[in-house]
Amino acid sequence: MGAGSSILGADGEWGVTSLGDMPESCVAAVLLYLDPPEICQVARLNRAFRGAASADCVWAVKLPANYRYLAALAAAADDEGRGDGDCNGNPFSLAATKKEIYARLCRPTLFEAGTKEFWILKNKGGLCISISSKAMTITGIDDRRYWSHLATEESRFHSVAYLQQIWWLEVDGELEFCFPAGSYSLFFHLHLGRPYRRMGRRLCATEHVHGWDVTPTRFQLSTSDEQQATSEYYLHLHEQGGWKLYHVGDFVVSNSDESMKLKFSMMQIDCTHMKGGLCVDSVFIYPKGYKPGKANIVCM
Repeated sequence: MGAGSSILGADGEWGVTSLGDMPESCVAAVLLYLDPPEICQVARLNRAFRGAASADCVWAVKLPANYRYLAALAAAADDEGRGDGDCNGNPFSLAATKKEIYARLCRPTLFEAGTKEFWILKNKGGLCISISSKAMTITGIDDRRYWSHLATEESRFHSVAYLQQIWWLEVDGELEFCFPAGSYSLFFHLHLGRPYRRMGRRLCATEHVHGWDVTPTRFQLSTSDEQQATSEYYLHLHEQGGWKLYHVGDFVVSNSDESMKLKFSMMQIDCTHMKGGLCVDSVFIYPKGYKPGKANIVCM
């Protein structure tokens, strides 16, 4: 199948047409059925596809329903120096084209003093959120006998809370946000053992890991519209000392214009034994069914 075809003109002469002769409006109608990365690829074909691939009508349907709310957060973060601006590093503007807005929202945006972060998925535009352990209330976090903060490049926030040992484990957090309508899953991002690097190699110190196989750890989720979820897991040391996403539960958002408040927690309050050697990185919220690459997800 070629890129050109022959047609019989009014003067009886045969002419040749190509993809470049297609009206941009027709090309744009086709691009509506493609995912954003595919749109960017076909934009290289010719001028007509390049023009259509930048049209607002194409990108408007790819953006989340409440993209104006998300774009305002991104613009505020850039103004405060907590964002990376547009693709050229310039401050992001709400007057940008829909394609530019989509590209900016695909890059992470920090909010609430840099303790929380959101971005949208490049392929489908689904909203993702990450909440640092520093945004959570952790029992005993200020007592160095129990907890410490570890600097690490393995966290989006470059820091995790590390538990040496404790009798009563309780971690609570909350988030109020305008989510695009849809279904979402919430996870705790945890690691048994203390990861570190030596001579360029990633290693994991496990001498403090104990007590997680006696009683299951309980995870809970509730929303402002009375959705609730509970899950329990025995925490097990990964063979490679890796991170795990513990699935807490799912929730549904029906209105993109209304703010929803989430409360989430993890508890292990069996005081008959101590437990330790746990890294608490963050909480992740993903579109339901989405699986991050190479993620080790634990579900009930």
